[in-house]
Amino acid sequence: MKMFTDSHCHLNFPELLSQLPAIRQAMSAAQVERALCICTSLEEFSGVHGLATEYDNFWATVGVHPENEDVTEPTVQDLLTRGRLPRVVGIGETGLDYFRLADRSVADMGWQRERFRIHIRAAQQLAKPLVIHTRSAADDTLAILREEGENGASGSAGGVFHCFTETIEVARVALDLGFFISFSGILTFKNAQDLRAVAAFVPLDRLLIETDSPYLAPVPYRGKANNPSLVPYVAAQLAQLRNCTVAHIAEATNRNFEVLFKGVLQ
Repeated sequence: MKMFTDSHCHLNFPELLSQLPAIRQAMSAAQVERALCICTSLEEFSGVHGLATEYDNFWATVGVHPENEDVTEPTVQDLLTRGRLPRVVGIGETGLDYFRLADRSVADMGWQRERFRIHIRAAQQLAKPLVIHTRSAADDTLAILREEGENGASGSAGGVFHCFTETIEVARVALDLGFFISFSGILTFKNAQDLRAVAAFVPLDRLLIETDSPYLAPVPYRGKANNPSLVPYVAAQLAQLRNCTVAHIAEATNRNFEVLFKGVLQ
């Protein structure tokens, strides 16, 4: 029997939390056995962590999303304290996002870069993987990872580039640095041919699948609220690209999830 893991979702967001019993039922029917609930601010951490402690097939991360402003700025100690709690298996979502600069320049985003470094340092101290968001900022994201010692060597935290939408060149560097790469429902979109080529390129033992729900519902649900029960559609697209069975993708991505987020087996 094929079982799936959603490696990145936001079940604490109101539109999903209010439907949680139905979502859990849909997950069971779709054979989605596990989900990682992602934190995007310290203010929401207790809600994210509460899901992981209440349900034995949910886990949590702690982090502050690069785009979040007017929230508590995390210190390394903030992340260490929360990162040591039971069922917290990763640090993030963190990274860089220069997509909506508006009237600001890349130089003005130093606060994002410093926030990213703080997450990297906490992850290294905890020996827990990073969950990385990068958008219109791949060069700086990779440069900061290198500068902070994230090169796959001993002492590196490692992690995953979630909801990957970058080029094969960026994927190659991320893989060389020891990271996993996760694909979302975007992979099923009609205009995502280039991304599908990247997904075919990534080694099977470095792949993860996710929904990033409530966003990015896969075809044929595009435009509707996403939830973890739809992650098999991402697996099906990967199976088609790689000329293998969906069960093969399910097995590989489950195994990869366990390798990366070691805490899920504890």
